Amino acid sequence: MRNMINDISSNKRDVIAQKWKNELSTLKNLCISSKITPDMFEQLNEEFLDMMIRYINQNDIEKDQTLHRFFDKVLQLNMPLKFLTQGLQTFRRVILDVLLQEDVKKEKAIDIYQHVDRLIDPLLNEVVEESSLFWEKTVSVQKTALMELSAPVIPVLENITVMPLIGTIDTERAKLIMENLLDGVIKNRSLVVLIDITGVPVVDTMVAHHIIQAADAVRLLGATCILVGIRPEIAQTIISLGIDLSYFPTKSTLLKGIEHALEITNQQLLKK
Repeated sequence: MRNMINDISSNKRDVIAQKWKNELSTLKNLCISSKITPDMFEQLNEEFLDMMIRYINQNDIEKDQTLHRFFDKVLQLNMPLKFLTQGLQTFRRVILDVLLQEDVKKEKAIDIYQHVDRLIDPLLNEVVEESSLFWEKTVSVQKTALMELSAPVIPVLENITVMPLIGTIDTERAKLIMENLLDGVIKNRSLVVLIDITGVPVVDTMVAHHIIQAADAVRLLGATCILVGIRPEIAQTIISLGIDLSYFPTKSTLLKGIEHALEITNQQLLKK
């Protein structure tokens, strides 16, 4: 069986290559991008086919790590997963078509089908698994970067810093907000911190609880926390939920918050 497949795949390589390229030509427009030129697509196609022929002759994916590395390279180039999955399925169809064009008995044909399936199916599973791991890692890195950027502490005046918040606040993000806020207070020697919630779409009991905790932590460091960006609808929500924000200053806008912060720190802006 193995010798027959080796002989046919070697002798019929040009036929296999032509059928392969014809079927995968529909993916060309999908794969071409700023990173992938038409020439590079053709080169990857050729490389993919060479490795598949070598693999099917070798019968053991663990003995040849070039396929693993190729899958990683394709994913790193942000090519669509379809390039790999359709490539594997196309190779399965093409190699079976070429093999079964030979004069083989029915029993032999069944053995060929089963043999090729046993070789290709693990590759498909591996591609899907590697793709999932790759995108999970990518999403995790992006999420971490986004989280770090989503809770900055910005010094605006001497001893006065601002933390603008944008988007939904969940428990994980609230933890990051707390860490960044406390680190910022110490690093910038802040006496007043303004938490700006202008960009927070919803302030519910949980969000308010996290803000109150942050304000308490800031107070323990000897600084004052001012909540700014209180829109009318947010004010109504806070009242309807019975949330008590009376024990630390609140202002409707960042400008009013800075003016209050200047009073607390005995500073004033001089007009020219």
